[in-house]
Amino acid sequence: MKLYKGSHKHLVAVDCIIFAYDIAEKEIKLLLIKRSIEPAKGKWSVAGGFVQDDESLDAAASRVLKRLTGLDHMHLSQSSTYGSLNRDPGARVISVSYSALIKIQDLSPDAAGLYHAHWRSILKLPELIFDHGTMVADALENLREQIKRKPVGFELLPEKFTLVQLQDLYEALYQRPVDKRNFRKKILAMNILEKLDEKEKETSRKGAWYYRFIRERYQVLTRNGFYFNLDVN
Repeated sequence: MKLYKGSHKHLVAVDCIIFAYDIAEKEIKLLLIKRSIEPAKGKWSVAGGFVQDDESLDAAASRVLKRLTGLDHMHLSQSSTYGSLNRDPGARVISVSYSALIKIQDLSPDAAGLYHAHWRSILKLPELIFDHGTMVADALENLREQIKRKPVGFELLPEKFTLVQLQDLYEALYQRPVDKRNFRKKILAMNILEKLDEKEKETSRKGAWYYRFIRERYQVLTRNGFYFNLDVN
C-alpha cells in the first residue's frame, strides 16, 4: 500500500559551509568549489549535493563534503533550511545547510588540485550561485553567536598562543576591532587560561606571554554554573 499518494515530491540537498581561520593572515576564509554541473556550471559554490534514498541528512552532508573537498570525519552542525520556490532554476530543491569552523591547515594542500576546492577570504568573496550568499551570511552570524557563548575559538589556535593572537581571531570573526583592555580583562577574569613561562618574540622585541586553554578547568567551572560570555566591544 502506497501512502501519501498524490503528494508532490521535491529534491532535498545539503550544502556545507566550511569556515577556517588563517592565523598567518588573521582572517576567516570560506571553502568554495567550482560547480561542475548545470545549472550554473563553472560558477562558485559551497560544497553541496543531493540526499540519496538510503542516507540521513547528516550522512549526506559528510559524504558530499568528502567527495568535493577531501575533508573527512568532521563535526558538522546543521544550520538552516532553505526552500524558496525559485531558489534553484533546475528544479524545486529544498536545501539543508551545515557549517563548521576549522583550522585552515586541516585541508590538504593538494585539495585545490584534486577537488578544485579553494579558500577565499570572507571579505573578498566572489558571486555565489543561487542563495548560497544568504546561506553563508546566516552561518557566519550563527558562528559569531557561538563563539561569544562557547570557547570554540581556542580550537583554532596553536596549543600555546598569545592574547594578541586570541584577539586577532575574535576581530577576524567580528570583522571589526575590539577594545584591547576590555577583551583581556574579560578573558583573564574567566580563569580558564594558564600563563606560561615563555614569550613569543618573533613579532616584537619585548615579546608577549604565551597562554594555554585549560579545558578541564572550563568543564569544572561549567558544571558549577559558569557561563562563558565574550561579547566584547
